[in-house]
Amino acid sequence: MKKQTAYLVTALLATIAVANAAMPDKAAMEAKEKAAWQAFKDKNEADFKKLVDKDVRCVYDSGVANMAKELDAMHKWDMKSFAISDYDIFSDEKDVIVATYTVKVEGTFDGKDMSGTYNAGTVWKKEGNNWLAIFHTNIKQASPQ
Repeated sequence: MKKQTAYLVTALLATIAVANAAMPDKAAMEAKEKAAWQAFKDKNEADFKKLVDKDVRCVYDSGVANMAKELDAMHKWDMKSFAISDYDIFSDEKDVIVATYTVKVEGTFDGKDMSGTYNAGTVWKKEGNNWLAIFHTNIKQASPQ
């Protein structure tokens, strides 16, 4: 019985190690997040599409967007800078990661100043060997009262 328990514990630990090894670390996911923002800022559709699933859905205070709307919005933005902070991830699935963070943006959209600090979240899904954003949202933080 002792031997069987030892085998079971060893197998369980090995399974956990393999599962955790397949998950990218927080720094790797934050780098992907920053790369997606950078591609958007640079209006680089090709690089953006390498990081964002063709069927992405986004929710903003102005409405819901898909890839076509995101690409249209990309060309209406004049983003001077962005800075991501408080980045955190979690997952209870081997192929899905939920990221939450704050992003400070300087820029305009269609000529209107949109600078400010936003609360943001992205859901990433592993497709083959690549992690792609399948859902994104951000909303401007309320001004302090």
